[in-house]
Amino acid sequence: MAKVVVDAMAMQRALTRITYEIIERNKGVDDLVILGIKTRGVYLARRIASRLQQLENVTVPVGDLDITPYRDDIEHDAQTEPEVTGANIDFSVEGKKVILVDDVLYTGRTIRAAMSAVMDLGRPKSINLAVLVDRGHRELPIRADFVGKNIPSSQRERIRVSVSEIDDRDAVEIQQA
Repeated sequence: MAKVVVDAMAMQRALTRITYEIIERNKGVDDLVILGIKTRGVYLARRIASRLQQLENVTVPVGDLDITPYRDDIEHDAQTEPEVTGANIDFSVEGKKVILVDDVLYTGRTIRAAMSAVMDLGRPKSINLAVLVDRGHRELPIRADFVGKNIPSSQRERIRVSVSEIDDRDAVEIQQA
């Protein structure tokens, strides 16, 4: 059984708040690029970029980042270095302020992999992390700079983020494992 903890309106408010915080912390949007971590982070990144466009009247580049080759829970050929493949990024991150966007921050391993992928693309000026949900239980010393909602949960629970672009609705649910 799943319990809805964030509905569509609350999600929209959280993303708007994150957008304002990004503008404030970066003193505008100069040299800003946004990378959404596949899958749901991509759609959240696009929403943030759209809101930035509305507020600042500037188009901020948005890319899709596939971190699969960098994951430490998938066996890879030890002879080859990971390559950024499956990414849809048509701009340079060199010297840019990169905002990584993901749906849920849990152990930190996805973000570690994403940072490795970004560094293989170039050397950004900075990397910040925006997440819709921070559920705790970190295994690595990683924290989000912008958080939509903190949802303390047990490790037996699962946080499920739905986005209308692929799930036909916006919501965050807690499911018992």
